[in-house]
Amino acid sequence: MNITRWICTSVLGLVAITAGCATEVYDLRVKNETQRQRIQELEAQLSAAKLELEQARQQLGSYGQKDSVEQQALKAKVAALEEDLAKRKALIATLQERLVHGGAALPVELAAQLEELSKKYPMISYDPAAGSLKISSDVLFEKGSDVVAEQAVGALKSLCEVLNGPDAQRFDIVVAGHTDDIPIERPETRQRHPTNWHLSAHRAISVLNVLVANKVSPTRLSIRGFGEYRPAAPNAPGNKGNPQNRRVEIYLIPQGA
Repeated sequence: MNITRWICTSVLGLVAITAGCATEVYDLRVKNETQRQRIQELEAQLSAAKLELEQARQQLGSYGQKDSVEQQALKAKVAALEEDLAKRKALIATLQERLVHGGAALPVELAAQLEELSKKYPMISYDPAAGSLKISSDVLFEKGSDVVAEQAVGALKSLCEVLNGPDAQRFDIVVAGHTDDIPIERPETRQRHPTNWHLSAHRAISVLNVLVANKVSPTRLSIRGFGEYRPAAPNAPGNKGNPQNRRVEIYLIPQGA
């Protein structure tokens, strides 16, 4: 009788834990979906604000050297619009950051594997708090290129072995590209990557393609390109950049979140 009661209690406890995990994942999905909708609304508002600011600047430019009351009012409007634009960009960035970091804590076994991977390959750093990996773009790519360097392929293949393992199967993977603030100047580079935003997204896609080529399921993968707008450390004055900001980050989040 006692054994039967113990078995029933154990089964009920397991069901409760499983239900709790499912509820957490469901709550995370709902939260993320709400975040995405809010981001879309803010991006639409941002586009409208950019258009209004551009129109105000053009109108201000038409005044030439005149310094009328209307011109002063228009200058104040431009300044207010610029401030509003900056605030909207900051809010979108904050919401996107929360969305990217929305994953649950990684299982101990998976975390241990990623830790070992980072020890084996110095180009990879692992952040257990965020459940993410960081790889220097200076090692991954040639300057201004989105072609994965040969010396980096081995590390990515080893990463794929972990991602394809049983401990990682219930996690989706977000590949996020970042650059520093050095402008793209070479015409041949600018033709392929018009801005740092393009370059960061193209580099994320290149890493994603290596993962897919090594049998990571495309249904688990997505990319983001943040350009220069999510620095890990301050850039040098005068758009001189910082190597710490040239990076690709890989996040593991619960499937469907």
